[in-house]
Amino acid sequence: MLALSTFFLLIVGALVTSNDAGLSVPDWPLSFGQLMPEMVGGVFYEHGHRMVATTVGFLTIVLNFWLWRVERRGWVRCLGLVALATVVIQGVLGGITVLYFLPPPISVVHASTAALFFCLTITLAVVTAPGWVDSSSTLLQRCRELLSPGNLGLRLALCNILAVYVQYILGATVRHSGTVGGTKAAVLVTSALVAHILGATLLTALILYLSRALLRRVRDRRMVQLIYLQLGLLFTQLFLGLGAYWVRIDPAVQVQPTPERVLIATSHLAVGALLLA
Repeated sequence: MLALSTFFLLIVGALVTSNDAGLSVPDWPLSFGQLMPEMVGGVFYEHGHRMVATTVGFLTIVLNFWLWRVERRGWVRCLGLVALATVVIQGVLGGITVLYFLPPPISVVHASTAALFFCLTITLAVVTAPGWVDSSSTLLQRCRELLSPGNLGLRLALCNILAVYVQYILGATVRHSGTVGGTKAAVLVTSALVAHILGATLLTALILYLSRALLRRVRDRRMVQLIYLQLGLLFTQLFLGLGAYWVRIDPAVQVQPTPERVLIATSHLAVGALLLA
């Protein structure tokens, strides 16, 4: 439930930026000095984002109470605490973006931390699932296994995760760059865009290479399904990336973002988060 709620939170956050609603509520932690302002215009997206974020934070607290009551594995309980700390930091970063009028560096960190938190919730969902195979191996033993010559596929997979996350950060940089007073400026920051396009090219090559290498070695049907799922998400993301570029090239001539362009930009972020997860 927490992982699904967090994914919904990512989508709601993307709707805020896609609709240029970032400063529709100029104060924090209250909204116009109220707990529940009138939900009109951009306030609907901005305050709605805060409401969903509060719900996710509450669910994270509940999860930690449950973990410390029933979970015997210490590392899982610690992972829950890491998730709780991350969501608190994420909330503070969100407040800073409002109070300091959407500074791009803070906005990028805010978006990047959101992706980390989403991955933490996915990890917690996996390791607390009934089908998870627990192991008594220590952390040192796991590190030795990782560095062993026979684990090239695992090391490639970890490089894949890191590469996707770097690309996610570059995407957040493109998304939040060129912002003036809460509204996207007419000029797209070229360096950020070039880095994002180059990253997409390199990431595509890495995922194709990794998928080809694993399909030759893996016989587990579930793993094969995950590989093809990743490939499907990759090509969907590339297609949406072209649309997201189209969204950003002429924002100055728009009275407001069109529903179609909001859908493309939001979907691009959501699929990117799924690809990382």
